[in-house]
Amino acid sequence: MRTSILTFILIVAFSNANAQDGKFSKLPGVTVKDLKGNTINSETFNNDGKPIIISFWATWCKPCITELNAIRDMYPDWVDDTGVKVIAISIDDARNAARVRPFALGQGWEFEIYIDENSDLRRAMNVNNPPHTFILNGDLEIVWQHNGYVPGDEDVLIEIVERLVRGESID
Repeated sequence: MRTSILTFILIVAFSNANAQDGKFSKLPGVTVKDLKGNTINSETFNNDGKPIIISFWATWCKPCITELNAIRDMYPDWVDDTGVKVIAISIDDARNAARVRPFALGQGWEFEIYIDENSDLRRAMNVNNPPHTFILNGDLEIVWQHNGYVPGDEDVLIEIVERLVRGESID
């Protein structure tokens, strides 16, 4: 019995939560707002067939800000080398949504920023705690995800993106 439980836990822990019968989950179609207040459907996110990094963050989340600032510092090189696009999705609620635009602009982030003030995309993608980062392939399929941030995670992100661009497996 004990061996069966341990085996089950290991299978769950090491299985790819995104893969289903060899296919990856698609980015769900949910509405978010851009920094000007326009409603955008997440299905319209596009990077001309190149990878996209989606990072869920909040203005009150220090690890989120640290992660996005680390990405900011390398982002121009990442774009030149791989064509990757970063999309930062704020999960600040409606009461704090007005703080997102000035906060993000003050950080000097050059990536696309959206606000998920009703947590619709957050729920659809099963994001519990920020930062929660996803990598999508050129077909908007979720191929990798990670929760939390420690310095150096950005190196893992770009390594996975580079492997995708080269057509290599990320397993």
